[in-house]
Amino acid sequence: MKSVREELWVHTKTRRAFKNITPEVNRILNESGIQEGLVLVNAMHISASVFINDDEAGLHADFEHFLERLAPEKPYDQYAHNGYEDNADAHLKRQIMGREVVVAITEGRLDFGPWEQIFYGEFDGMRDKRVLIKIIGE
Repeated sequence: MKSVREELWVHTKTRRAFKNITPEVNRILNESGIQEGLVLVNAMHISASVFINDDEAGLHADFEHFLERLAPEKPYDQYAHNGYEDNADAHLKRQIMGREVVVAITEGRLDFGPWEQIFYGEFDGMRDKRVLIKIIGE
């Protein structure tokens, strides 16, 4: 069995953002030569997320509105965590959207359902953050 590990670095210009990272995951998979196995993609920061969904702008706006209703950024003093930092809402949003995804690899390709793509969700951005790509298989 073969194993490949690579990190993607993401830097958003805004506090919250969604980025389709499927092309980067595909590139790493193609370079690995692995034909059958699994790929793990996970956010290496506790205020960011990795998830699978459709690449549709209206849906991403809906995510933003939904998450902001559940865990509004302000007022900052509504959260016990906020003292040294003001990002408690980002931690909560990450819990809702998830830490990682695992995708099957079949015949050298990500084995997705219709419209599925891998996204990085940023909830406390404007700084460098990592995403781990770990591929295992043959």
